Amino acid sequence: MDTMAEKYWFALYTKPRNEFRAELQLTERGVDNYLPTIIRLKQWSDRKKKVTEPLLRSYIFIYANEAERLIAVEQRAVVRCLFDQGRPARIPEWQIDSLKKMLETKADVIVHNGIIPGSKIIIKSGPFEGITGTVLESKAGKSISVTIELLNRSVIAKIPDESILDVIRETPIK
Repeated sequence: MDTMAEKYWFALYTKPRNEFRAELQLTERGVDNYLPTIIRLKQWSDRKKKVTEPLLRSYIFIYANEAERLIAVEQRAVVRCLFDQGRPARIPEWQIDSLKKMLETKADVIVHNGIIPGSKIIIKSGPFEGITGTVLESKAGKSISVTIELLNRSVIAKIPDESILDVIRETPIK
C-alpha cells in the first residue's frame, strides 16, 4: 500500500487564539480535522454568557495523509505540526476516539497540563462506557483521565459511582 495514501491523526500547533480560524482554513482545503471544544459560562461585570472555547488551547487535530498534512501546515493559522524523533508525530486513534466520547457526555471537564500516572482502564458501563483512560484518585473520588500523550495534556472527568471499570494495565509502583 502507498504510504502517501495512509491517514493518521496528527496534532497541529496554531497561532494563539486561532484554533477556530485554523479549523475553517483546514475545512476549506478539504483536510479532515477535529477541534475539541467545551462550553463555559463566562461572567462579565454586566452579564453572563455561554462561550464555546477550544479544549486544548493552540492545538487542532487532523486525520490526514502526508500530502494533506503538508497542505495543513501551510495554512496561515497553523504554526507547525508536532514532531517526535524527527518525524511528524502520529496520535493513536483510540486517544482521539476516547477524547471525542468523553466530550459527548457533556460532563464537566478539567484540562490538566502534564501526564498523570495511574492504571490504564476501560469503562464497561455507565455514561463513559467504552472510554479507555487512566484512573486518578482524589479527595472528591475516582476520576478518569484521557490523555493525549504527545501534547502532554489530560482531560479529567469524575467517574459516576454506578460505573464498572476493567483494568487493562496496572502501572508499576515506583
